[in-house]
Amino acid sequence: ASHHWLMDWIGLEMNTLAIIPDISTMHNPRSTEAATKYFLTQAAASAMILFSSMINAWQTGTWDITNLSYSPAHILLTTALAMKLGLAPMHFWLPEVLQGSTLTTALIITTWQKLAPMALIFMTLNNLSTTTLILLGLFSSIIGGWGGLNQTQTRKIMAFSSIAHLGWMVTIASIMPNIMILNLVIYMIMTTALFCSLILSKSKTIQDTTATWTLSPTLTTMMMILLLSLGGLPPLTGFMPKWLILEELVAQNLSPTATIMAMSALLSLFFYMRLTYTTTLTLSPNTAQAKFKWRFKPNRTTLLMWASSTISIFFLPLTPLITQ
Repeated sequence: ASHHWLMDWIGLEMNTLAIIPDISTMHNPRSTEAATKYFLTQAAASAMILFSSMINAWQTGTWDITNLSYSPAHILLTTALAMKLGLAPMHFWLPEVLQGSTLTTALIITTWQKLAPMALIFMTLNNLSTTTLILLGLFSSIIGGWGGLNQTQTRKIMAFSSIAHLGWMVTIASIMPNIMILNLVIYMIMTTALFCSLILSKSKTIQDTTATWTLSPTLTTMMMILLLSLGGLPPLTGFMPKWLILEELVAQNLSPTATIMAMSALLSLFFYMRLTYTTTLTLSPNTAQAKFKWRFKPNRTTLLMWASSTISIFFLPLTPLITQ
């Protein structure tokens, strides 16, 4: 929230350092590796942000965030923020870190940890290169869809889903920032809902989702609609940001970009459909004991999950009120 580069850099560092103990709480080699990867990536990105702000201050004589007029500084900043967010082609750390974390930590990394870099993008939009942002967004939406196709781990699928959604946000950022904010809010609500469902059903792989119905048939139905909403199917909330973004891109004579984005959404939709299929329409070849998952009553509160699920499913009719 600060307008001074140094204060902002300190905020980003605190944000990074606060999540690292959470990633490494499992005390196994995988979580330690994930925490190390996260730390190195974020520290490198923070150093690049500090460097870009220093050379900008050297040239302009001000540490004001909104006065980022020196060209090499804003190119460096764009690269650093892309690395912090996990945008392609600087996305390699995100699936690995999420896979080494618990589902709860993965939820924090994919939602809360995106807020600070997105706020920086929002504050420096007037000086960032529109072409660079659109290219990053295009690349991310394609890689996010493509990378998720051959995954069996739900956390890695959610990581590639995050990359694809961030790609959509960054594409529209410099054209219509309001839509970017709307997209970010809807993405966070939908991702929170799905992660809460996965945490509740203890589903770490696609095979685990086949036993969700034994825990709660209602949860299974909600997960099905929620996954389709994340994929962006029209009657559901997830379609709203995609619709508004495509509409704005076409209005700005960026029809080829809009076409590629729409095609890349089909890749993402494929792996969401696969998850939907395994969750609701299949029964895995399990032993009889596996059917008794309902015996283990969940002890955590499910209010957040039901509230976010409901919003992420039934929000589309309110679109005209938002876009007026």
